[in-house]
Parts: sequence; C-alpha cells; structure tokens
Amino acid sequence: MRTISFNRITVPADLSSRRSIAPDEAAAESTGLPAGSVAAIWQAVEDLYRSGVFPAITFCLRHRGAILLQRGLGHARGYGPGQEDEAGAVAVRYDDPICLFSASKAVTAMLIHWLNQEGLIDLTDPISRYIPEYGVHGKKNATIYHLLTHRGGIPRLEGDFEPELLFDHPAIVQRLCAARPVSRSGRRLAYHALTAGFILSELIQRVTGKDARHLLDRVIRQPMGMRHFSFGLPTSERSRWITHYATGVRPLFPLDAYLRHVLGASLETAVDMSNDPRFLDALIPAGNIYASAEEACRFFEMLRQRGRYGDVQVFEPATVHRAILEAQGPELDTSLLLPMRYSLGFMLGSRPLGLFGPQTSLAFGHLGLTSIFCWADQARDSSVALMTSGKALLGPHLPALAKLLYTISQRLPSGAAQK
Repeated sequence: MRTISFNRITVPADLSSRRSIAPDEAAAESTGLPAGSVAAIWQAVEDLYRSGVFPAITFCLRHRGAILLQRGLGHARGYGPGQEDEAGAVAVRYDDPICLFSASKAVTAMLIHWLNQEGLIDLTDPISRYIPEYGVHGKKNATIYHLLTHRGGIPRLEGDFEPELLFDHPAIVQRLCAARPVSRSGRRLAYHALTAGFILSELIQRVTGKDARHLLDRVIRQPMGMRHFSFGLPTSERSRWITHYATGVRPLFPLDAYLRHVLGASLETAVDMSNDPRFLDALIPAGNIYASAEEACRFFEMLRQRGRYGDVQVFEPATVHRAILEAQGPELDTSLLLPMRYSLGFMLGSRPLGLFGPQTSLAFGHLGLTSIFCWADQARDSSVALMTSGKALLGPHLPALAKLLYTISQRLPSGAAQK
C-alpha cells in the first residue's frame, strides 16, 4: 500500500520564537468581545500553522473597526519543506508584504466600479465599445458585467499556453481578443482565473490613458495611506517579501488535471512563476497585488464601512452596494466545479456553510491561491485577512482551516439576520 507523503515543514512545540505581534492591537473588550474569543481565534491560527503546510502565516482581524489581531507566524524566506535551517532563514514580520493572488481580483473590480462611478464607463456596455478588436468570434456583445461575474466566456486561453506569456501584457491581450469564447457571454458561469483581469486592465488603460497600477495608487493606495498594496513589489521592498512553496499532497490525476483546468498550469509551475523576479515587476491584474495582511484587511474594512476609511470617502456608498450585490444565487461554477455565489467582482459567503465559514451569507471577499482568505462580514462587523505562503490543495491543514473559519464565525457575534 502506498503511503501518503505530506510536503511540509517541521514545527516546534513552542512557537514563541516564530511569532511577530503588532504593538498596537486593541483589547477585545474595547469592541464588546470577551477576551477569550480573540484568544480562541488566535489559537486556531496557531493550530493551522502547526499543520506544517504553511512556512509563513500573516493574519489580521478587525472587529467594529478596531484591530484585535495583527500577527505573523513562521519564516518569510529560507524555511520551506526540505529547507529547514533556521540559522539562514528570515523570520516573518506581521507587516511583511505577500501576494494576494486571486484576491487581487476584488481590487481590480473596484477600480472598474470607480470608472463606472465617475461616469467613464457603464457596466452594461460591451467591452468592444472600448476595445474594438475584442468584438470578434461572437464576443461583440460581451459586457463588462459579464467579465466581473465570471460569465465572459473566456475562463482560460485555449490551446498551448506558455506561463511566461503572463509577463507580456500586450501579447496576452491580443490572444484574448482573438479568442473564441467557450460559451456565449452571460450563459455559463465559469471562474476566470486570470483572463478577465487582463481585459479589465486593458479597459482601464484605454479609458484613462494610464495603467491599472497608476489608478490603484491614485484611487486606493494613497488615499488609504498604504505602504504596499500595489501590483507587484518595488525593488526597494523586496528584502521583506514572503516567498511561496508548493506543499501538502503532491497533486496527481485527477487533482493535477483540475488545477490545470482552473489555472492553466500545474501547482508547481504557478509557485515557481510567483517566485520569479519578473512576477514582482509585472502587472497581473487578477493575480499579483502585494500587501500586508493588515492592508488587505483594511481594504475590506473600508468596503464594509460603505467606502469610507477614516475621514476619506474612497468610494461612494452606492458604488460599494453595487459591487457586493449578489449577481446570482448559488450555481455550479463549471471551472471550479463548486456551487458559488458571486457579486460583480467578489465571492460571497453562504449558509449554512460558505467559503468564509458557517452562516456567512452577508460576507463578501475573495480567495487566493490556495489558502488565502480575505473578507468582510456585515453581520459580524468584522473584516479578516488570512495570508499563507504554503500552496496546497490537499493536506493536513484542511481540518485546521475549517476549524479556524468556524471559530471566527462562532466567536464573533452576528448582529444581523442572515439571508
């Protein structure tokens, strides 16, 4: 009988030397929570780290606007499976930048909603109105709305796909414009892992004359006072970045085929590409925003607060409402092969169980490869960012991950009726 081998790190019994804690965490009692609730959530995070699948975890939890947890565990670099010499490893800091991967989609979506807010586009407009060459092979009537809701008909590039194409923005846009859709736009729900992002980014370029990185800086990063929160990572910040590792059970058929179906590449290839310096230079609108856990949490908290951060109204309340409004009920996503609820740019929670834990139908956010969870929960007055460096589809982390999501949902009181 073949034994299952888990690709993971060694975790010591005492985690004190691997913790990094922000000095200004608020007391749980300041938001009306028992101290034991926050302690239970952090214990669940540590249990997730003890699975050995994540060389680094950074985590931030806000409740009623206050940061109750802002912490890191593990090592940013130099301590992965088969590479466990702590003497040469770099300890993670609670505010280190890490890639959001697909959670970047939510940010790019809000840039599109900003264009709509400012009257520069209409979400029901066909994409070909702004990118005329896109309107071929049956895509003439495909709308911006279709792309935001994963109904654009281009969930992946068909045929041979070289991963290095990700670093050639004009070439991949040209391929997508010439592509034949796999279904009529609006007809089939199919998660667009990377493709829609490039077209939305090109839309931003055509409408504003500037790229998505510039618009992100102007609309979100600077007004919200963020150090990172940009596509890629400047050279000056790369001494702090968190690298990624393929961990858990090595994907074999049919899991490997599933990942290639969703991502267009194997898990190992995706991880290798994410550690390539060119990935840090590139603008990959659906996959390479770098931020600290607190900055990711801050973004979702701003949306939970109806577009407001401190004294700054980043988005109009109506814009946020439109962005997080359910586009359709639970429906089988033919890419992910799971029942999903989407808004115009966000993954939505559900009941009795959802992506963000039990009884979370008023939560909105996004997941990233493979155990990155960023969301806000309107019923619980909370926002959360769980950032992880280990990339595993299957492994010993799954029970601990389920426990963490359950603990957050149970320990934060729900003050609104679930739909």
